Amino acid sequence: MSSWVPLEANPELFSAWSTRLGLDTKRCAFHDIFGLDEELLAMVPQPVHAVLFLFPLSAPVEARQEAEDAAYTAPACASDVLWFKQTIGNACGTIGLLHAIANSPAAAAVQDGTPLAQLLAEARKTGPENRVALLEQCSALQAAHAETAGGGQTAAPDADDPVNLHFVAFVRGSDGQLLELDGRRPGPVGRPVPVPSEAELLSAAAQFVQNYYVRRMH
Repeated sequence: MSSWVPLEANPELFSAWSTRLGLDTKRCAFHDIFGLDEELLAMVPQPVHAVLFLFPLSAPVEARQEAEDAAYTAPACASDVLWFKQTIGNACGTIGLLHAIANSPAAAAVQDGTPLAQLLAEARKTGPENRVALLEQCSALQAAHAETAGGGQTAAPDADDPVNLHFVAFVRGSDGQLLELDGRRPGPVGRPVPVPSEAELLSAAAQFVQNYYVRRMH
C-alpha cells in the first residue's frame, strides 16, 4: 500500500486543496470549529454543508468501530452516497474532503471541467471497489494532496511515519439522519441522530462527536 504525507487540519489548506482541484471557494469555504459548546458552535458561519473531524485513534474507539464493522448494515440512504474506500496510507484528509464535498450541497460549487468535477463524475458511474483505482491513478488528486501537505504550519512527517490521527466527515443523509463517512469502514455509517434540516447539521455532528468520540478517547 502506498502512503502520502498526511494533511494538517487547517481551513486555509483545505481551501487551497479545493481551489486547485476545482471547488469555487467563494461559494463554499472552510472554517475552524473551536469547541463543541453552543457559544463556540455559534461562531461558525452558516449554513454548514459538512463537518470534518480529526481525532486521535484510541483503543476504545477502535474496538467499538470493529464491533460495528463486524455487524455492518448499510444505511437506507447508501445508494445516494458517493463513498470512497481508503487504500492509500495517510490519505484520510483527502478522502474526508472528497466525502464532504461530494455528499453535500457543496457539490454544486464544483466547477465544470475541473479535475474534481471529472473525478466525481467518473466515481458516480462505478462502485466503491472501482473507485479505488480512480483515486490511486488520479495525478491531479495526488499533486493537490502533496502540495497541500507541504504547506502546513507544522513540520510535516514523512509519508511512512506512523500517524495516530484520522479524519472522518459528517453530512446530512438523504434520510434526514447523520451520516458518517470514513474510508476505513465497510461503507457509509448511518448514525441515529436526526438532522431535520441543514441548519441542524453542525449541532448534531457536535453532539455525536462528544458522545461517541470524546468520551472514548482515553
